[in-house]
Formats: sequence, C-alpha cells, structure tokens
Amino acid sequence: MNTNLKTLLDEASLSGYKIQTQKTESYELFFVHRALETVRSTDTVTTYVTVYEDHDGKKGDASFSVYASTTDDEIRALIASAREKAKKIENQYYDLPAAETLDGAIPSNFTEYDPCDLASAMADAVFDADTYGNGSVNALEIFINRYTVSVVNSRGLDKREVKYGAVVEVIPTWNEGESVELYQCERFNRFDPAALKASVEEKMREVRDRGRATPPASPLKCPVVLGPHELASLFFDLAGELGYGGVYAHSNAYSLGDEVQKNCTGDKLTLTMRGSMEGSSASALFDGDGTTLTDTTVIENGVVSHYYGSHRFAQYLNLPATGQLRCLEANAGTCSRDDLARQPYFRCVSMSGLQVDIFNDYIGGEVRLAYYCDGDKTIPVTGISISGKLSEALSSLRLSRDVTCSGNYRGPDFALLNGIEIV
Repeated sequence: MNTNLKTLLDEASLSGYKIQTQKTESYELFFVHRALETVRSTDTVTTYVTVYEDHDGKKGDASFSVYASTTDDEIRALIASAREKAKKIENQYYDLPAAETLDGAIPSNFTEYDPCDLASAMADAVFDADTYGNGSVNALEIFINRYTVSVVNSRGLDKREVKYGAVVEVIPTWNEGESVELYQCERFNRFDPAALKASVEEKMREVRDRGRATPPASPLKCPVVLGPHELASLFFDLAGELGYGGVYAHSNAYSLGDEVQKNCTGDKLTLTMRGSMEGSSASALFDGDGTTLTDTTVIENGVVSHYYGSHRFAQYLNLPATGQLRCLEANAGTCSRDDLARQPYFRCVSMSGLQVDIFNDYIGGEVRLAYYCDGDKTIPVTGISISGKLSEALSSLRLSRDVTCSGNYRGPDFALLNGIEIV
C-alpha cells in the first residue's frame, strides 16, 4: 500500500473510506507435453480504494485503483473525482465495520516447500499419471500463489491475512482415430501428491472413454448420477438464493422455513456456508469489507434455516453479518456404491455445465461423457442431454456416504436423482 495513501484519505475529510490490498507472489510452470516451455515468477500488488459520501440520509460510494507509480497529486485527484461520483449514489444508509484488528493466516502445507520444489513435485504427480500409450498430457500449467490480503477502513478496522492457493490446469488428450481432449482444473491449498495423481489418472481414463463413446442405441430410462463438480454447482445455486442481497431485493426463490425438498423420499439436504475449509484455496478469515467470516447453515434437513451475507445488507435486514462466505459443505447421505450397483444408472462425467433454473423448476444440461451401467457392463456414451424438474430431483435425492473435497466444495462424492429424462 502506498505509504501516503491513508494519510491523503484522512486529510480529505471524507465520510468514510476503505483500502483493499492484495499482494500476489506466484511461481508458474508451463509444459507442452512433458517439455517445460516457460518458468515465470511474479510479484504484484493491487490496491483498490472505496470512497464513501453520506448525503441526504443516504450513502454513496465510488472506487478507484492505486498503483506503485501513482503520485500523491494523482491520488488527490482520484479522491476528489470519486467523492463527486459517490454524491450521486443513493444507497440506503449503513455504517462501515468498526474498529477490529487481525493479523492471521490460513493453514497450508505449502509453507513446508520452496515454491520451485513444490511446483516440480506437482508436475511429477501429474506426469506419473501419464502412462497410456494412446493418451498423453498435452499441456500442463501450474500456478502457485502466496496472497497477502489486507483491509483498512476509516473506522479503525485493520485486518491482514496470508493464504496460499495452487491452480493446476491439465489437458489430457487421446489419439485413437479422432483426437479428443478434456480439460481439468484443480484448485487447492494443501498438496497431496497421491490425490493429484489419482485425479489425473481418472481424467486420463475419461478422455480415453470420451474418444470411444457413442450415442446410446436406444432411449435410456434410469436414475441419473451427478458427481462432485455438478453437485457443487447445484448446491451453490441453492445457497445463492439465501444471500442477504437477494432477500433485501426480494429476488430470492426461497425464504426462511421453506421446504427445499417437498415430499422428500431421499436424503434430507443440509448445506453450510463456511469461511474456510481444509484444503480449499477459497478459504479466508474475512471478506472484502473486513467482516469476520462466520459459518452459517442455510439449509438444514431440507428446510431453509438461515440467510447469510455482507455487513451492509445485514444492517438493512437487522440480521447478523456473516460476511461473504465462499466455501460450501454438504452433508453425506445413505447411498453406498453397492446400493448404486443394484440398479441400472446413468453417471454424468463431463458436462458443458449444469443448468439450474430454480424459478422455472428446471435442471439439465448437455452431457459430453457419461457411463451407462446396465447392471452387467459399463458403456461410455456421448451426444445426449439430461432434463427434468428440479423439485422432483431434489425430493428424490440420494446422497453418497463417501465425501470428497473439490475446490471450495466438500460433500457427497455423488448423488442419485430420479425423474430426470435422458434425451
């Protein structure tokens, strides 16, 4: 942060201000096949200033960026311009978070490694899974980041945290007749070489099967199984309807006490929004306003139990400020893999993106690769879509006993849904 920035803001006699700073130290590797093409190390700082202006019982705000090269005179001009813009904004009045201090860190085993050694170990784990004659890792990019994040405001709030995150992007390719490829992105802040290798091995098998898959010979009628990526998308969509901002704007699909799973015949769903989870690079101690993050269960046993959200909208609704929570945990269920194998099922592996429309009671999407298990054999299929009523899918939901952690999601490894059409 520019050492004079806070002084210049104080001198401007503003109604309020907030300074958000993120320093990112990264170490990056770029491979084409197994050949290391580029090694890059960066050290960047981004600083955003928000100016608040109270007027006519309202609160306005405007933001600008500050760089290391920005002079004091330029900062003064930016402050004056932002102040004029803020005077034109008429948000309902609210107070900024007040005097809190914190200097913390998110636990990560990245601290046990030199960044160069850690990146090399991640590359080794990926290439250890590259053992197929007709398949290969076509491209690999590894980003290891150390973030130092701070929020300071005019009411004495001063918080800082250090956290880590890795992004490993892999493109596995299969060449057996027509060449096909899939994309895999792993995000984590705890390195487990065996887990990374296993994940890439699974994707290598999937790209092999994607090349061999064909459209089903006849219409399929059986339960649909979603994996952790699609479940995370579904559950975040449900939880997103319970944010303070949507409640304040009356745009939320669900309200407190609503049954998300009406006439439930499957496993009751419990969703908890969390500030941090072990292994997740989305973990944080506070949000962009400096609000301390408070874990909140938003759906409990299929019923909406709480809302969650920012300091500002918490004041509007007269509810506790939980902060903007970025991690989600879902409860395990009762469905085992043996239970799954007792009936035919259609397991989605790669989708163009799960589509969920809560207001129109829809769930579906294009399926690029799936496995149809008929009780005797497993057949890779492609060229199909799924479509159904969200309410029926949620009511019949069977959650796996096994739990996995993927990105900012921890929950069932799979879920079985009835009433979904395979077309």
